[in-house]
Amino acid sequence: MEPLTSILVPSVQELAKEPLTNVPERYVLPDQDTVVLSNTISLPQIPVIDLGKLLSQDLNLKGHELEKLHYACKEWGFFQLVNHGVSTSLVENMKRSAKALFELSMEEKKKLWQTEGDLEGFGQAFILSEEQKLEWGDAFFLNTLPVHIRKPHIYNQIPHTFRENLEIYSAELEKLGIKITELLANALAINPKEITDLFNIGTQNIRVNYYPPCPQPEQVIGIKSHSDVGGLTILLEINDIEGLQIKKEGQWIPVLPLPNAFIINIGDMLEIITNGIYKSVEHRAKVNSKKERISLATFYGPSFEAILAPTPSLVTQERPAQFRRISVLDYYDLSFSQGIRGKSYLNEIKITKGDLQKEKSQRVENDNNSY
Repeated sequence: MEPLTSILVPSVQELAKEPLTNVPERYVLPDQDTVVLSNTISLPQIPVIDLGKLLSQDLNLKGHELEKLHYACKEWGFFQLVNHGVSTSLVENMKRSAKALFELSMEEKKKLWQTEGDLEGFGQAFILSEEQKLEWGDAFFLNTLPVHIRKPHIYNQIPHTFRENLEIYSAELEKLGIKITELLANALAINPKEITDLFNIGTQNIRVNYYPPCPQPEQVIGIKSHSDVGGLTILLEINDIEGLQIKKEGQWIPVLPLPNAFIINIGDMLEIITNGIYKSVEHRAKVNSKKERISLATFYGPSFEAILAPTPSLVTQERPAQFRRISVLDYYDLSFSQGIRGKSYLNEIKITKGDLQKEKSQRVENDNNSY
C-alpha cells in the first residue's frame, strides 16, 4: 500500500475556544446539499436490529430478525444494533476515556499529533492540498488490529486508561464484527465462509471524532459526504448528540441514536463482496451551534492479503458480477489517493453495460478466431 499522505492542519477544538462570530473562510462550504428531512414524529429512521433475536434458538424469531437484517442492509445500508452483548460497563468506560482524550492539554496532544504523511494520531484525514476546505472537527485515528500493525510511538503514548479500555473494547468489537459478518451471510443464504474467510486476520482501526460547537453550523461540515471504505463500521455515540445524517433517495435523513445501541453500516468492500446486494451508503456529520458532539467509529475490514470480488454464489445469470476484481491494498490506495468524495472510488471499479458488451464481443471474436 502506498504511504498515506495528509497535510497537517490546526486543531478545530482550539479554534472553537476563541470568541468567533464568523467561521474562518477555509472552513466555509457554501455548496452543501441542505435538503434535510425535518425532525418530526413521521421521520423515517434506520431499522433497529436485535442481536438477541438473531442468536435465538427460536427459529421463527431468528428468521424474522434475519429478514429485517437483510432488508436493512439492502435498502438502507445502516441499522442500529440493540442487545449487542458488549457489556454496559465496558461501553461506559470507553465513552469516558474517549471523552477524556479530547480533554488533554494541547501540550499532551502534540505528543500524539499526526506526523506528515501519516493518518494516525490527532488531526484530520485526507487533506491533500493547502487550498482544500477543512472540516469542522478533530479526530484521533489509530490502527488496533492485527496487533503487529500498531505503531508503538503512538500506541504506547496514549493515556493509560484509554489504552486499557481500548484493549478490551477492541477485542470485543472484533468478536462482534465476526458475528455480524456470519449473520449477513445467513441473511443472504450463503455459506458464511464465503464472507468470513476474507476477514480472517482482518483489520481494525478506530477513529474518535470531536465536533466542537460552531457559531455558523449551516456554513460548515463535520465530515463531508462519503461512504466507508472497509467492510463494517460500528459507531458508538459518546454523548448522544444528533449529527449523523445518511443519504436516502436524494434526501438527508438525521439518525436519532438509541441509548445502548451501536449504529452499524455497510462499507464499500462488503458491497463488492455481496455483488451490490448490500449497499454502502453516503453519510456525513453536521455540527451543533451550542453543544460538542463526540463519536467513536470502529472500522472492521478484510485481511490486507484478500482479493475483493463478488462472491461466486451471488453471481448469477440474472445478476452478473457488478464489480471488477481488485486487491484490498489496491482498493485502499484508490480510495485514499482521492480523499473523501462520495462513492466515487467504488464507482470506478463498477462493471458497466459497456464493459459487459465489450466482454461479450471479445468472446464472440475469440470463438470466431478458434475455427
